Amino acid sequence: MEKERTFVMIKPDAVQRGFIGDIIHRFERKGIKIVAMKLVSVDRKLAEKHYGVHKGKPFFEPTVQYITSSPVVAMVLEGVNVIEMVRGMTGATDPQKAAMGTIRGDYGQFIGRNIIHASDGKDTARFEIDLWFTPKEIASYTRIDEEWLTE
Repeated sequence: MEKERTFVMIKPDAVQRGFIGDIIHRFERKGIKIVAMKLVSVDRKLAEKHYGVHKGKPFFEPTVQYITSSPVVAMVLEGVNVIEMVRGMTGATDPQKAAMGTIRGDYGQFIGRNIIHASDGKDTARFEIDLWFTPKEIASYTRIDEEWLTE
């Protein structure tokens, strides 16, 4: 089974509300490996690049303002089918529609403050990882439980 990587950002509302540890703990309990992580004060240039596909949409400017309003936690996660797995764990984009038990379903209330971002596919994951991290910032290691998690 081939491992893949995905990008995850714990957004300002989750940072401000003290959910960093809880969210990271969920990924670790699932057996997902963290290969890079940092607390980042996002500048406008980085925010505009990250949300560039939404430029011109009515929510673009409020989203850029929101993401630059407080630090975020940027992470690269690794595992088999990790993109789909993490998307399932984060829940629907609108927390009011997200199932209880998902990160957004448990911690979010409104779509404009939806706790977490997770890449939606392989191409997006590659783009976002390269945008937020240099190759030197990404660790390569084997977790002791990896042999017990996959067949």
